Amino acid sequence: MRTSFEVAADSRAAQGKGASRRLRRAGKVPAILYGGKGEAQNITLDQQNLMTLVDKEKFYSSIISLKIDGKPQPALVKDVQMHPAKNQVVHVDLQRVLDDQPIRLHLPIHFLNESTAPGVKLQGGTVSHLRTDIEISCLPKDLPDALELDLGALSIGDSIRLSELKLPSGVTIPELAHGRDAPVVAIHAPRTQEEAEPAAAEAAAPAAADAKAAPAADAKAAPAAKKDAGKK
Repeated sequence: MRTSFEVAADSRAAQGKGASRRLRRAGKVPAILYGGKGEAQNITLDQQNLMTLVDKEKFYSSIISLKIDGKPQPALVKDVQMHPAKNQVVHVDLQRVLDDQPIRLHLPIHFLNESTAPGVKLQGGTVSHLRTDIEISCLPKDLPDALELDLGALSIGDSIRLSELKLPSGVTIPELAHGRDAPVVAIHAPRTQEEAEPAAAEAAAPAAADAKAAPAADAKAAPAAKKDAGKK
């Protein structure tokens, strides 16, 4: 099984908010490891080491090697909770990985040849990324680093849906099994001058109406003013 990162961890027995606060003050991060054929296990990770990993895209889309008390355990990062005000990891959820059990995780999409697509380069269209990652299912041995999507043949009005993605062998998209074939990317036409002119005319109409109404209001007000002057 291919792993991308090695993360040292220690088992822990103490639980609760007080114990977690003490761990964080000591530069440690409380975490939990679950799934597979074992019981949920409370562990601690190193805060400084984690901070070098949490900004890496691959950290969330690959199998990591957890070394718990020196013993390796393949795992997936399922959730990382950050402090709302500090640049600090608060808690981490991890899932055990077994060779014979399929895993589900979100893989990033790498869009290729955007700038050279006919719809962009020749027709002046804009690319709309409707998805930036997709949940896939596969055995650990079949897990790719990312999904690549080539836009090199797309023109304005074209799109690519989930069912059109070229997936590596052994990789499936659970959404498709439930009948959800959502669009992933599309190229849209730019806003033309003809489209902009009606919008400008609509915006100008209220101002013109106000301008016409002002003299009429002044004309109605003039006789009243003269009448008041006569009474005086």
